[in-house]
Amino acid sequence: MTDPTAQAPGAPPVPHQDYRAVDRTLLTPMMQHYVSLKEQHPQAILLYRLGDFYEVFFQDAVLMSRELELVLTGKEAGKQIGRVAMAGIPHHALDRYCAQLVEKGYAVAVCDQMEDAATAKGLVKREVTRVVTPGTVLEEGMLTARKNNFLVAIVPSGSLTSGADQAIKHWGLAYADVSTGEFLTTQLDSPEQLSQELMRLSPSEILLPVDAPDFVGLLRPGEGAGRLPDYLPRNFCYTLRSQSPFAMTQARQRLLATFGVHSLEGYGCEHLPLAVRAAGGLLEYLADTQKQTQLPLQPLSTYTVSAYLVLDPQTRRNLELTQTVRDGTFHGSLLWALDRTRTAMGGRALRRWLLQPLLNVEPIAQRQATIQELVEDGHLREALQSLLDGIYDLERLAGRAGSGTANARDLVALAHSLGKLPELTVCVRQAQSLLLQRLQQVPVELEQLGQTLKASLVDSPPLYLTEGNLIRDGVDPSLDALRAAAAQDVEWIKNLEESERARSGIPTLKVSYNGTFGYYISISRSRSAQAPPDYIRKQTLVNEERYITPELKEREARILTTQRELQSLEYEIFSALRTEVGQHVSAIRAVALALASADVLCGLAEVAVYRHYCRPQIGQDRALVIENGRHPVVEQSLPTGLFVPNSVQLGLEQQADLMILTGPNMSGKSTYLRQIGLIQLMAQIGSFVPAERATLGVCDRIFTRVGAVDDLATGQSTFMVEMNETANILNHATAHSLVLLDEIGRGTATFDGLSIAWAVAEYLAGENRCRTVFATHYHELNELASLLPNVANFQVTVQELADEIVFLHSVQPGGADRSYGIEVGRLAGLPPTVIARAKQVMAQIDAHSTIAVGLRTCNLPDAARVTARRPRSRDQLNMFEAADER
Repeated sequence: MTDPTAQAPGAPPVPHQDYRAVDRTLLTPMMQHYVSLKEQHPQAILLYRLGDFYEVFFQDAVLMSRELELVLTGKEAGKQIGRVAMAGIPHHALDRYCAQLVEKGYAVAVCDQMEDAATAKGLVKREVTRVVTPGTVLEEGMLTARKNNFLVAIVPSGSLTSGADQAIKHWGLAYADVSTGEFLTTQLDSPEQLSQELMRLSPSEILLPVDAPDFVGLLRPGEGAGRLPDYLPRNFCYTLRSQSPFAMTQARQRLLATFGVHSLEGYGCEHLPLAVRAAGGLLEYLADTQKQTQLPLQPLSTYTVSAYLVLDPQTRRNLELTQTVRDGTFHGSLLWALDRTRTAMGGRALRRWLLQPLLNVEPIAQRQATIQELVEDGHLREALQSLLDGIYDLERLAGRAGSGTANARDLVALAHSLGKLPELTVCVRQAQSLLLQRLQQVPVELEQLGQTLKASLVDSPPLYLTEGNLIRDGVDPSLDALRAAAAQDVEWIKNLEESERARSGIPTLKVSYNGTFGYYISISRSRSAQAPPDYIRKQTLVNEERYITPELKEREARILTTQRELQSLEYEIFSALRTEVGQHVSAIRAVALALASADVLCGLAEVAVYRHYCRPQIGQDRALVIENGRHPVVEQSLPTGLFVPNSVQLGLEQQADLMILTGPNMSGKSTYLRQIGLIQLMAQIGSFVPAERATLGVCDRIFTRVGAVDDLATGQSTFMVEMNETANILNHATAHSLVLLDEIGRGTATFDGLSIAWAVAEYLAGENRCRTVFATHYHELNELASLLPNVANFQVTVQELADEIVFLHSVQPGGADRSYGIEVGRLAGLPPTVIARAKQVMAQIDAHSTIAVGLRTCNLPDAARVTARRPRSRDQLNMFEAADER
């Protein structure tokens, strides 16, 4: 690994690493200009274009050499200053190195040459053309194809000064993806809602106004202790901004000017001041960072979090929606199991659907109807997916074209994709579902645009626009004339070697070209005396002499001039094409949205067909009835037929609301809990579900408490984290919520844990009356079923053999009275002596324990009290009874 502080061999030491510590008047003119630009962008690493390189100086050079493992060298900055720290990267590698810096949470200011150095008088004119930050990336190579890159702005109702954050009751939040144009805003009523939205969006950068006169700086992930309120996650990149861009008057005016309207009523946020402030401040930031680049954002849309199923961060983590709990990988997540999309925009849409399930039955039913049609019509599904395979990322292609950053390959990809639209309209012409009918009418102008691009651009253009060879022959008469003239000159050069050999009588004479000397005639030293008299010696080498002739130089000048004119004209024609595409950004994105939805629904239909999913019945009641349900991820990870399906029935009239689930470790309790949550969530995104039949009422929230984890950063133990999450559930669950709990109370002493578990289950059944599956090893909780009519006992069964147990993974009515923990320890490989001793201790505990239960004698709270109680079985253990009463 390269030492990031290493000096170039033989270079003197670099004493100056801080631009603020030097006298600017003693710097060279170029370094004075660099420092002036750096002062305008103190939060960013300033890349300064010098010829074929981007150079960085002072502390930026030290930082970049460390982060990118570049050699740190130095540059003379003035006679009295001496050398200052310097590092550099080739100009053609800008995107690659920028991507690395942005991924690490840094902002990069790109300073380009605004004129040709060969024709410039004095110092070459340079300007910062763009500031690249984690949330403002446009380049394809710096983005994840199947994930949005969100920039978020948040505005509190009060000041964030020390101690004041406790009084903040409301927040405005706006977010945008500059690569796709999405732009939304909302107003939130609590820090909890704010945190949930931030975790759902997983933004690359968050703008936060603070009490400071100007830009304060950028806090990378993990930083910000003491500078951010406690409830803001530390795993994001925060950009601290001054308050002024987020002031109501300035923010509102920015929005009105951007969209050319006189009121925000049409956007739904006229009477949401915090939402307006957040959206306006975000636009101001984009103007600051993008300079002259105009980003074609979609019209602002206002949404409310109450329109969607609420998933707190713990539930998203425990259900493993987009990554696994164990190692944070995509493989093994629900998204991995369901994603059969063929386009990047479809992949992003599926991710959004999973993280924001619906509450309204009507759009859920529309998605189900489309999947039903695609399941039943396999030919339609396969034909549609085949066409989608050939469509590129229209959302981001349109964004780059609209911002003026698209290259020729982008437009070729766009032309190819638009060319597929007529075939798509034919494919879905007979479709019955509303979501597919959107593709039956594609704007004619987009078809014409695709044809124009295809007719104008070559099939395989170069990456860089200045290299020429972008435009087809026959597109522009002037371009064709220049090409004809250039071809004649090139042909003359090709024939020159043969004619000069004949004229000079030297058979080894060659005509060559290099970037330093241009075209030249080379003759070996032994034949140099035979050179014609009009040859002008240009260079002498060990083995050859190089010559030019007046006519050769004239032709060379014409070729180079024509080449420059060709490249300039091609770029001009290309720019006009790109501008034309930019005028159709809204129409392209509308088609992209319809394509993304169709792509998701085709993928879900494919999974439904090959995994034998059923269409769930969705209603507004509290039913949770799943017949032979399966875990969508675990099932795919096992050989076909090995997964054991299980059923559940909760929330019906005269039926249980809360299930006490007992059984041994490794029997599948956690899998059972998760599969119920995943089936409910899948149903609310409109998907079919892994079950034989399902009838599900819409949930307002899904809560999970599965697994144990420490939060060492805040000094919270496993049990404290468990209690925090449990408290959140009890305080927010409603009768329309789904609660999935695993092993509540296991992180503390047995009596404490059992008491807490009993009280929590009692509260959920009596106070919240939410649909709950409560998995536990506290078998004493089975007593609740005899005390409360809406509680039922179920167990995960095992088969006991002579010297082992077999896990059947089957959930059946009734409560278990053993956990088989010692047997699980044996399966894990504990030494035989440990297993034997554990059995001895267990036998002693069973024989002499004073734990018997008097839970039945405890007074139930009024909300849980019942008038008719079931008969108590005589063999039920009684805990809290005195030993002499047993």
